[in-house]
Amino acid sequence: LGHINADVYVRVWLGQYKFNPGYITNKLSESKEFYCKYLGFTVKFENEFYILLENANSIGSFEISFLLPNHPSQNKIFQPGYQSGSYLTIEVDSIEKEYYRITGLGCKIWMETKDEEWGDRHFIIKDPNGLGIDIVQYGN
Repeated sequence: LGHINADVYVRVWLGQYKFNPGYITNKLSESKEFYCKYLGFTVKFENEFYILLENANSIGSFEISFLLPNHPSQNKIFQPGYQSGSYLTIEVDSIEKEYYRITGLGCKIWMETKDEEWGDRHFIIKDPNGLGIDIVQYGN
């Protein structure tokens, strides 16, 4: 995908479908607090077993959802909780600005800012579920 905005990619390759990654977790309130506090998401929808969060900006919007495991309304495929094997990448214009904003809010940094040989700069945080989030400023 290179440096293509995820929303643009999904709309081009999947028609007008909107991509929404979802994670099954017992940590609904912790997930909501983390994404709203540190990453600027807002609650788009919430009930006792599901939360849909949205981050809208000048580029577009991105949604992420969290689902409580073992709810009677769910299909069995959605019963097990999040295990691992996924990560999120969030592209920013200024890695320094984002680093200081996030650390100023008290977010733990799992990998300090690193300059890659191909020109990218990034640092890593984790959400309450253990999902790694790579905050990156792409090189030229």
